[in-house]
Amino acid sequence: MTQGFPAMSGSLIEPEPAPAVKPFWRRTGTAVTTAALVAALFGGVTGGVVGALNAPGETVGTSSTPVALNSGSSTLDVSAVAAKVLPSVVQVNVAGAQGQGLGSGVVLSSDGRILTNNHVVAGAQKVTVTLNDGRTVDAKVVGTDPASDLAMVQAVGVSGLTPATFADSDDVKIGDQVVAIGSPEGLQGTVTSGIVSALDRTVTVPGATRRSNVSYQAIQTDASINPGNSGGPLINAAGQVIGINSAIYSPASDNGQAGSVGIGFAIPANQAKQIADQLT
Repeated sequence: MTQGFPAMSGSLIEPEPAPAVKPFWRRTGTAVTTAALVAALFGGVTGGVVGALNAPGETVGTSSTPVALNSGSSTLDVSAVAAKVLPSVVQVNVAGAQGQGLGSGVVLSSDGRILTNNHVVAGAQKVTVTLNDGRTVDAKVVGTDPASDLAMVQAVGVSGLTPATFADSDDVKIGDQVVAIGSPEGLQGTVTSGIVSALDRTVTVPGATRRSNVSYQAIQTDASINPGNSGGPLINAAGQVIGINSAIYSPASDNGQAGSVGIGFAIPANQAKQIADQLT
């Protein structure tokens, strides 16, 4: 249950797509606003959505050699986790009437079914995905659920991709070590690490319109999450997805953009899997 702490001052940033040209959204303020290059969690280059929070890393290299992963959460071998999960993470590139942006996504099937945040693809007229091997392929949005801020994208003409493995997010505990992977500021394949800071944190971020705010009970982490991480996975020590990174908390800035201050939020894997099944 959410604890009854006073509401935080500042803003909740939902990493959105980072705009390659210019952001899709530009709302400013101290309570609810977006900040992105087009997106904080949404995109890669820059971006993010700022929302209201109801209170209750270190970048590492990767290894190409498979390593046995720890089945528990007491010890985190970041290089092993990265080696296992990086092939299952893509960059989602979008273009719309007002500009371009990008976000992250998690591979669900070998033929290119990809889960991401709805705010990453909302308003997109063209979508492509950049795979871990560097290929960029066409994609299409096949389902969206604005109420949960999740969407399904289908990459076209691909096969042999590596699906991510999902964990039971009900088993996640405060203090568990975690890894986040995505395209913060457009830097694809960035890996950061931290711990689960809190559970059942009520997060509210702006929806497509001012009257369609999105709220969910999130996993809170101090793993560095920035604009461009949106839609990417939060992963446990066994290399399993425990959440979909979707928002960050940050003090509001004059231009509406902000980076990680060690307070990020992910939609729990169990909720993500349930919605994903409905979007296929």
